[in-house]
Amino acid sequence: MGLAVQFCSLLEEGWKPVFAQERSLNRAMEHALALPCVLGRRTISRTICALGRSDQDWSADYKMFSRSLWEPDALFAPVLDGYLARYPEGQVVAAFDDTKLAKTGRKIATAFWQRDPMSPPFHVNYLRGLRFVQASLLFPHHEEGDFSARGFPVLFQEALAMKKPGKRASDEERAAYRQARKQQNLSTQTLTAIQGLRGRLDRRGASGRTLLATLDGSFCNQTIFKAPMDRTHLVARCRKDARLCFPAPKGSRRRYDAYLFTSQQVRQQEATPWQDASVYYGGQRRTLRYKEVLGVLWRRGAGTRLLRLFVIAPVPYKLSKHARTNYRDPAYLLCTDFEASPPRLIQAYFDRWQIEVNHRDEKDLLGVGQAQVRSPQSVPRHPAFAVACYSVLQLAALDAFGPGRTSDYLPLPKWRGRAKRPSFLDMLTIVRKEYNETFAWPFPNHNFAQNLVLHANT
Repeated sequence: MGLAVQFCSLLEEGWKPVFAQERSLNRAMEHALALPCVLGRRTISRTICALGRSDQDWSADYKMFSRSLWEPDALFAPVLDGYLARYPEGQVVAAFDDTKLAKTGRKIATAFWQRDPMSPPFHVNYLRGLRFVQASLLFPHHEEGDFSARGFPVLFQEALAMKKPGKRASDEERAAYRQARKQQNLSTQTLTAIQGLRGRLDRRGASGRTLLATLDGSFCNQTIFKAPMDRTHLVARCRKDARLCFPAPKGSRRRYDAYLFTSQQVRQQEATPWQDASVYYGGQRRTLRYKEVLGVLWRRGAGTRLLRLFVIAPVPYKLSKHARTNYRDPAYLLCTDFEASPPRLIQAYFDRWQIEVNHRDEKDLLGVGQAQVRSPQSVPRHPAFAVACYSVLQLAALDAFGPGRTSDYLPLPKWRGRAKRPSFLDMLTIVRKEYNETFAWPFPNHNFAQNLVLHANT
């Protein structure tokens, strides 16, 4: 079965319960099949032209995002079902992170000024745009062969920011703003996303499996670690100067032991021995050293919740064969799971990097956030729709060809090295090829491949 046919089959089967009317489903599938293949900026108008409707009324295509009744989270149902069917046992591992989409329009109500993550370290820049929280299920392909893990997005929801009162605001309005800011910030919205994914797994028959959420250092705080979570564990990167301790001795009136230490001190001391773990990263399986400390307390971040501390030793590397040996920075992880083995938890955190790969593909190759919409419903819906298309297309490639880069994909250029797994650009290339040659378009349309080129700069 070709990739385009498998992609269409997953969309039709998984999205049928999402839309109330069949015509809405057909229109959504048309946009989903055309959006990844559009050349240039991924706007709704360019998708309409690629579908051969440049001489028709365009309002129905825009109203699908601004008025039609459907939930963005439901679009990721095929990926959740695919993960649970492919890995029916064990822990469900997901990565959570935030991402920003730049916007220039002044009539987008939820856009705000925020720090630009691409600014140089010596000068902070700002961008005006939207902020989203994304969750990606981590498919452990390294358990099936010599392949790295891959992230499949299952959530892409807008993380709103509270609007700061103006200069003429009263003291009551400023106090209300400060209180609301504590209740609605990036950490609280990420916590809601974690709990929401837990509920979606329960509704799909995975109530007996625990969820492991892998987080970056920005989410290693008391909002996340002090929150009660049902059948959900955390593993996050912490600061090297985080002040840790052990519980106070039995019979004492204290909760925390008086002796404090940092994660960096654990790495430097010789009392705690180093251990070896086999982890797949960088295209191959490697052995790294780590230290483990059980039952630590982080007073300011987790309160009386017992944690596991992992210290990852600096990994040596060389820029060339005869160059000097350099070392990467050490890593310090805090985890709430006391049942999983250390190599498995460390591997899960190393796989978290795949969500960063998702961000790059979504913005550079799929143009998430480029649609020029300003309706209150369209602004968060269209980016989530595009990310869902990205995720389902990856799942279609996995079902059709497996996790490796097979001969079904086009040959790589001579200057490219050997690739063990296909990139998202490889998937786009083969879908465009099938649209142009063999794929039978499921809806009335003519010359789709020609429209892509004809309206590339429309």
